[in-house]
Amino acid sequence: MDGFTISNSNRFLEMGNLKETNSSVTLDSGPSLEEGQGTSFAETLKKSIAEVNQLQKKSDVAMQNLATGRTDNVAEVMIASEKADIALRVMVQVRNKIIDAYNEVMKMQV
Repeated sequence: MDGFTISNSNRFLEMGNLKETNSSVTLDSGPSLEEGQGTSFAETLKKSIAEVNQLQKKSDVAMQNLATGRTDNVAEVMIASEKADIALRVMVQVRNKIIDAYNEVMKMQV
């Protein structure tokens, strides 16, 4: 199954980035490594946040088009809205995990 579902949402946290294809949200294995050079955690996080932001913007545009009568495809608007909602929820959970990990590191005695 290629789509982003509840059963494979944990793979998002473990494997990589959220990518959008034609009609479904799929998981990518993450950034590729070139000859020993890797992407930093901060860059990966920034890229993921930008992708979630892009999904939110697409959802907003779709809703505006529906409200102004430019489109009458309610299903497409709802799909865009749900994609954005799920991506945001996953990003919030990732943020919560990062904060928990930070708090645990701060509790460690040196």
